[in-house]
Amino acid sequence: MGQFDFRFLLFNFKKLTMKSNQIIFDVLSKEELKDLVGKSLEEVIQNNTLNKTQDLELLTREETCKLLKVDSSTLWRWTNKGKIIAYGIGNRRFYKKEELLESLIKLK
Repeated sequence: MGQFDFRFLLFNFKKLTMKSNQIIFDVLSKEELKDLVGKSLEEVIQNNTLNKTQDLELLTREETCKLLKVDSSTLWRWTNKGKIIAYGIGNRRFYKKEELLESLIKLK
């Protein structure tokens, strides 16, 4: 289950009404609803494969330049200075997308 399935939630209610962007549940208490949604969200987070695949996403030099919106000479300079990490196989260089995003610093 990659995304929260609201159909599961709707089948557990006997009466559901909509009033101007508000959903009113007549059967479950606040605590019961909180518990049900909390458990469902925990399951989604644990089974989320998106977080696991981000670690493995490798970008080429061109893709990295496009992502960071920099010239290849800037990418080369940042790699040589150790600001970002490159991985290689033969003459090919790859960059981990997650590491690139983590290397960005917050400006004041």
